[in-house]
Amino acid sequence: MQPKTLLHVFPTFAVGGAQTRFTAIANHLGADARHVVVSLDGRLDARERLDPGVDVTFADPGEGGGTAGEFRRALRFLRRVSADLLITSNWGAMDWAAAAGLSRLPHIHTEDGFGPDEQTRQLTRRVLTRRIVLHRSQLVLPSRTLMQLAAHTWRLPARRLVYIPNGIDTARLATAIPAELPPGGGAIIGTVAVLRPEKNIGRLVRAFARLRAHKAARLVIVGDGPERAGLEALANSLGIADAVLFTGHRTDAERWLAAFDLFVLASDTEQMPLSLLEAMAAGLPAASTDVGDVRAMLAPENGPFVVPRDDAALADAMLALLADSARARSIGAANAARAAREFDQARMFAAWRRILGLEK
Repeated sequence: MQPKTLLHVFPTFAVGGAQTRFTAIANHLGADARHVVVSLDGRLDARERLDPGVDVTFADPGEGGGTAGEFRRALRFLRRVSADLLITSNWGAMDWAAAAGLSRLPHIHTEDGFGPDEQTRQLTRRVLTRRIVLHRSQLVLPSRTLMQLAAHTWRLPARRLVYIPNGIDTARLATAIPAELPPGGGAIIGTVAVLRPEKNIGRLVRAFARLRAHKAARLVIVGDGPERAGLEALANSLGIADAVLFTGHRTDAERWLAAFDLFVLASDTEQMPLSLLEAMAAGLPAASTDVGDVRAMLAPENGPFVVPRDDAALADAMLALLADSARARSIGAANAARAAREFDQARMFAAWRRILGLEK
């Protein structure tokens, strides 16, 4: 089988859900595919997740600027690049998705969720743009919530929509060696996230402060991002800075998860968060805001601890899980079993091989 050349366009190649999924798939495909990656903001942080033997070229698409300029840049690049398939990611690459039609390059678009500007409602201009631009493309979506949105709000043809849930290496998560944490007392509550506004880690910090009034505990926040300084200041202002650890960016998140007693997701918007899948595979109970597919992802036993986007509700869910350690362990075991059964990466790899025409 001759390797296919796949052109991937990301708004950013900083570490995030879409980038993590791509690197896992690229590592799995190995010599079966060549990859050309365009990062529209120039960031390439996620390249560290690629295996050394993967054939990946990072391309500079040239100068753009504004919607018209970006469309022209995309069209120029697509007409000169040699590729078998274009794969665009999220709203930030929509100009490239639009250019795909004129370039006659086969096109797949992926959507993983929304930023703060669309966390409560869909913007009319973007709905209409997606409806027009994507009606002849194949759209791959990782969540049932997005499938409903694409069919009923964007009004895209059902035959163009493909549901491929995210997958993770469940065995690696289940057997990770815990990270060594600084000395301290109490349960370890943790999260793994890029510190952006829509992740609302401030809600978690405030909920943790409420919890600390009733129970000794520590909070570990794995990840980095533009919100970090403000979050550190918030923890200090609430008088809990001594109980909150910011690890910064880590490539060994599985080891931190293995050290947690409880995982918390505090986001305002999600679809199918990889961090939650990883926490499930690590055998953790979770307290989470009720966003995207979160409730459907978790084992049914974890359902009572999926709560509204509210500081007090999140604190209460955390306290309830920590108050009954036997129940928490049982929920964690149920989450691990569900992750292994439904969300192991082997299923995701097989689905992507089919859609890319690279089945063995």
